[in-house]
Amino acid sequence: MRRFTAQTATPDDVVHELLHGGGAVAISGLFSPEEIADARAIIMEHSEAETPKVTHFQGSAEETGQLNLQRRVWNLLAKGEVFSRMAAHPVLMDILRAFLGTEFIMGSIAANRILPGGPGQEPHVDYPYWDFHKPETHPVGFNGSFPMNAQVSVLLDPFTKESGATGYLPGSQKELRYPTAEDKFFDRCEQMLGQPGDVALFYGVTWHCAMPNKADHDRSAVLIQYLPKWVKPMEDMPAALPQSFLEQASPDMRQLLGLNYPYPEVLDAAKAGNTEGRT
Repeated sequence: MRRFTAQTATPDDVVHELLHGGGAVAISGLFSPEEIADARAIIMEHSEAETPKVTHFQGSAEETGQLNLQRRVWNLLAKGEVFSRMAAHPVLMDILRAFLGTEFIMGSIAANRILPGGPGQEPHVDYPYWDFHKPETHPVGFNGSFPMNAQVSVLLDPFTKESGATGYLPGSQKELRYPTAEDKFFDRCEQMLGQPGDVALFYGVTWHCAMPNKADHDRSAVLIQYLPKWVKPMEDMPAALPQSFLEQASPDMRQLLGLNYPYPEVLDAAKAGNTEGRT
């Protein structure tokens, strides 16, 4: 995985790597140890107190009774200001504007905590690609040449081979299809290794999955999903946030929450000034 720093992660270089290279990059130096400690403490508190949530791509975890070793914490924007800073970091915003268009939005921000013994996931691609295995639900010939997803993982614990750092198959983003058993993912994959504070940024159609955590410590990360402005987001984040948060949101946060994009709306009640181009 090609590695950048906050100073060297130019949008052109990162976008080229996402589209034409391995499909994933690492960026260091975006977040301070204090920010990582703050985020981790909040996530540990909520993931201890709340019932574990079933998520997608869990493989055999449900059958083996190991779902409690894979925990999600949702609605992070409401749980700490540090998560707003992570989601709208200027370096990430510049890269994502070049990758997804200047008015991209955020589809989800959550934490994934895999405890020691957690079995990991099955190989997959991310929303809105994640049901590629049901081609009949998509338009005929669906293989969009433009990106409809970027994923950011902010590492809160060491991501090592032992702790189950995210596995991915370099170059698989060019396939534009769902991985199958014939692809022998686990025989060919590499891992997104890094230390707390590092960021793994990847194209969501790159084949990937969490690997089993065989270490003696947690493997936790903040997972942020970004989408073009017209893709329906996975989470309805504005509905989960207090009105005070929305009223005080920065311009970047308003964009990320989709508040600047008016659709869908009731067109026969739309203001006259909002009807340009609707012919």
